[in-house]
Amino acid sequence: MSENPVLETIVEMNALAMAKLDVSVEALLLVRLAALVAVDAPPASYLVTLGAGVDSMLDLEDVRSVLIAVAPVVGTPKVVSAVRNIAEALGMAISLEELAEAEAEAEMA
Repeated sequence: MSENPVLETIVEMNALAMAKLDVSVEALLLVRLAALVAVDAPPASYLVTLGAGVDSMLDLEDVRSVLIAVAPVVGTPKVVSAVRNIAEALGMAISLEELAEAEAEAEMA
């Protein structure tokens, strides 16, 4: 059994879904971002999606555009919640990056 079967399952599900699609990575991530807003996803979900977006060059304007586009459908409370969760996810990403940098410096010392 693997060390993290839940994470492996999620990765496998995403890989299978992506293999069946004929869209750009950017389009896929924008659609997923809209879905996360619609289900009021937690910060960790945004971290995964926006982390993948960094590699594909999604920027803050793309995120803002999705939030504006879905607002009439999902409503103000979910958009406000999404903004809070995205901000928290970005804070988590910064903390993880700082931790990695500190560990790298400690190894060099």
